[in-house]
Amino acid sequence: MNSIDTSFRKNKKIVSIYVTAGFPNLEDTADILASLEENGADMIEIGLPFSDPLADGPTIQESSTQALKNGMTTEILFEQLQGIRKKVSIPLILMGYFNPMLQFGVEEFCAKCKEVGIDGLIIPDLPLREYQHHYESIFKANDLYMIFLVTPQTSEARIREMDQASNGFLYVVSSASTTGKTGSFSEDQTTYLQRVADLKLRNPLMVGFGIHDAETFRKATQHTQGAIIGSAFIKHLKNHGAQGIPSFMKHLRS
Repeated sequence: MNSIDTSFRKNKKIVSIYVTAGFPNLEDTADILASLEENGADMIEIGLPFSDPLADGPTIQESSTQALKNGMTTEILFEQLQGIRKKVSIPLILMGYFNPMLQFGVEEFCAKCKEVGIDGLIIPDLPLREYQHHYESIFKANDLYMIFLVTPQTSEARIREMDQASNGFLYVVSSASTTGKTGSFSEDQTTYLQRVADLKLRNPLMVGFGIHDAETFRKATQHTQGAIIGSAFIKHLKNHGAQGIPSFMKHLRS
């Protein structure tokens, strides 16, 4: 069984943390992953830096730019993840844009993911039909879950279609904006999440965008099984380094 499925069998709200590979320093990634698990993260989304991250706000864009300046590449990330399963047991999901994967070679990329212990992929710019027609069989051959995103503008029919194509969970984007908005969770967002939950979909729901503290996490997970925290963690990492991970996780869980 994929470890993503196992995580959702626990009677708790799932905390997933987004990490930009190679940030703040090139060699930090493996240590950050291990520290996150040690301090209570249930799942980790590893961001593969890309020069044109369409869905990401300024904070994650800046971290990607810094990681690329540091020298992070797809090849280096896979090298850094060799042996990671000796240190980290929670689900690891690779989030990236399709162009670097295509350049690497999709079959080779997926094989490398399986080799190092990646459980699933989030690829915001890979269309559903393209995935189904050309790549789904490759993902399945390498035991990789594909996780699709839905937004407040996604129709019910499309949400159900994405749910059928996804495995592990469905990524529910809380707003139409990019990542990194840090206001409180609005009534409209809560109503939207309840509407998606009421569809009784096949997959658990994970909400992302706008979760930055214990209060927004609580509100975001009223109608979902967990939440993904990205920009808030990247900001904390920038300001406090890896040694600040325990305080961040304690604050999030408080």
